[in-house]
Amino acid sequence: MNACELSIAGELLLLLPQKAIYWPRERTLIVADVHFGKAASFRTLGIPVPRGTTSENLHILDTLITSYDIEHIVFLGDFLHGPNPAVSTMLALSAWRVRHSRLVMTLVRGNHDLRAGDPPADLNFRIVDEPAVMQPFAFCHHPSVTTNAYVLAGHVHPAYRLSGRNESLRLPCFVFGAGRAILPSFGSFTGGYTITRQTDEQIFVVADDAVIAIGNSKTG
Repeated sequence: MNACELSIAGELLLLLPQKAIYWPRERTLIVADVHFGKAASFRTLGIPVPRGTTSENLHILDTLITSYDIEHIVFLGDFLHGPNPAVSTMLALSAWRVRHSRLVMTLVRGNHDLRAGDPPADLNFRIVDEPAVMQPFAFCHHPSVTTNAYVLAGHVHPAYRLSGRNESLRLPCFVFGAGRAILPSFGSFTGGYTITRQTDEQIFVVADDAVIAIGNSKTG
């Protein structure tokens, strides 16, 4: 896997192809918009959607925990998709938390968390409201939060369209601006919103096992 190194606010960050950020100095993994239980909630409505998304997301987290020196995971909101998640979803999350009981886990409440409620106590999460400042960064769910620290946020599920002569490809992306960054959604069943790059922004697309910086041409 090919991470992309980026210096921001005086800190080294690794942008990971698993759609997360690793902050080496603080041994912290930063993840946005997992939406655990989303697929199961769709199935209860009779909508045929893929199974196994919770297991897939947890497996990716396991891989990152094994691959990097991680002591702390910060979830930037929308951890659970909605209220009353499936029993199977919660059992899988509880078993996963037991396997990683040594890790500190923080959830910054997002809009779906307000509806779903906080994770159950047995998951042993630190639950905070935005902005959660850990200098020089402010961990948020919404990118629009005003703070003096550099904002790392989610919510938007950004994707970027690369266009060629006869075809185009839409890929999840990281968006870094002057005062804030937006992470792609980590969840495997969360969709994406196609963004147009602003003049003060840098885009990093996630393509298979690599994170690639997009050049200065504005392909939207």
